[in-house]
Formats: sequence, C-alpha cells, structure tokens
Amino acid sequence: MRSNKVGWLLLAPTLVILATFGIVPFFYVLYVAFHQWNPFGASPFMAFNGASNFRRLVFDAEFLRSIWYTLKFAFFAVFSEIVIGYLLAQLFMREFPGRGFFRTIHTLPLIVAPIVVGSVWRLMTTPSIGIIPYYLNAWFGYEMNIGRDANAAFILTVIMDIWHWTPLVTLTLLAALASLPKEPFEQAQIDGASRLQIFWHITLPMIRPAILATVFIRLMDALRTVDEVWMLTGGGPGAATRYIGLHIWKVVFPKTDYGYGSAISVVVLYLTLVMCWLLYVALVAPRARKRSL
Repeated sequence: MRSNKVGWLLLAPTLVILATFGIVPFFYVLYVAFHQWNPFGASPFMAFNGASNFRRLVFDAEFLRSIWYTLKFAFFAVFSEIVIGYLLAQLFMREFPGRGFFRTIHTLPLIVAPIVVGSVWRLMTTPSIGIIPYYLNAWFGYEMNIGRDANAAFILTVIMDIWHWTPLVTLTLLAALASLPKEPFEQAQIDGASRLQIFWHITLPMIRPAILATVFIRLMDALRTVDEVWMLTGGGPGAATRYIGLHIWKVVFPKTDYGYGSAISVVVLYLTLVMCWLLYVALVAPRARKRSL
C-alpha cells in the first residue's frame, strides 16, 4: 500500500503537467469549436452556434484540399524516411573506417530547430542565390523556382522533411537492430536462407514494434508540420503546400476565426487518431492472428 502511494506521488508532477498542457486545453478547444468567436471583431464574445463550424468544414474546399495535400506529404515523407532510415541503420551496423564520425554527422539535423531548417532550405532554393537552382540549371538545364512550380515546391518540402527527420528513424531502427539476438540469423544462414528471406521472415517481424512506434511518431509530426514549410514556401505557390497545420494557422490568426479553427483542430486530431489506429491494426493484427493459430 505504501509503495502505491509513493508511486502515485512520484507520478503526480507528470500527471499535473499532462492535465495542464494537454487535457485542459483540449476540452477548451472542443468548447470553442461549438461557438462563433472573433475576439477582435465588433462583438468579441462567444456565440454558441452548435455544430455549424463542423458542417461548414465539410463543404470547405480549401480545408479538403489541405487535407489531401497533407496526406500526400505525410505518406511520401514517412515512407521514404522509414526506407532510408532502415538502410542507413543497416549500414551503421557494419564496421567501416570513420563509422563513429559519420554517425555523429548523420544526427546533426536533429539538433536544428524546424524554423531554422526551413530558413536554410529557403536560402538554398532561392533562384538568384540558391545553390540547388544553380546546379540544377548548370547540370541539367532545369530552372527551378518553387514560387511558380507547385510540383517542385511539394517535392522540396518532402525532401526537406526527409533530411531533417531521417536521423531519428535511423537511430530508432539502429537500436532495434543492435538488440536482436544472433542465433536466429545464424540458423537461417545454415539452412540456406537468402538475404531477402532473412529480412522478411526474421528481421522485419522482430523489429516491427520499433517500426510501428517510429511510424506513429513521424506520422503525427508530419500531419502537424508548420514551421519548416512556412519558412520554405509559405504554403505556396497558391495553396500547393498549404498543409493542414498552415491552414489552421491562417484561419485562426490572419482571419481571427477561432471557432472554426478550433473545429478544424478537433477534426484533424480525430483523423490522426483514426489513422494511427488503422495503422496499428494493419501491422499488429496479422501477427496476433498468427499467434492464435
């Protein structure tokens, strides 16, 4: 009984912080979502409007477009980071000269703030002074201008996210690979299994929890990215890179429509939870089914 009290006492600061900065703001945003509220308008008071904000976003073309762009961005970014991160983790598992140095260099992007990452990539892609447009034009004759080319802007936001967050995936999968026992791999090699068979039937099932946790973290981050994209493209050209985080920011701050912005935030949170749950079921359910058989 005494140990339970001590445990709750040690958890109390964390629970208070979680309630203060997580649970209470969520219920406040949920409350605002059912009101029409412009604190800087002629009538700065909240006016209850029921589910009008939620009905409005269903027919909001800009919101639906931003959801589609965000899903595309999250898919390409997270999938690429998992693949590249796994390949780099396998590389760092091998012994080669300078491995420690390359590991250190590889993790440097993680210590850079997102807004700084966006600023640096903005400088590198500016047509007049950027190194990327210069070499693309010199080597391939391609004049890149993300202020006019929507496809180039989208691809660059994906590449920027991959550059920034692949080291996190690499470190996670590297720790998972380093913790694997050697006996199953040695036995598989003795039995004549190929590298692909070893990966598919031994490595992948054993590191699946690490992959699942990494995908969850990166998916949630990708769905709410704001800083980097804002500094690189500002959501443009047009609305080609106005992902849902930027869309919410534009609704809440420039338009000061706090009620509608809160409704969008609640729906995006719900969609994120549903996507994570579907991903969890897709990755874990087949494994649980095999165990039951």
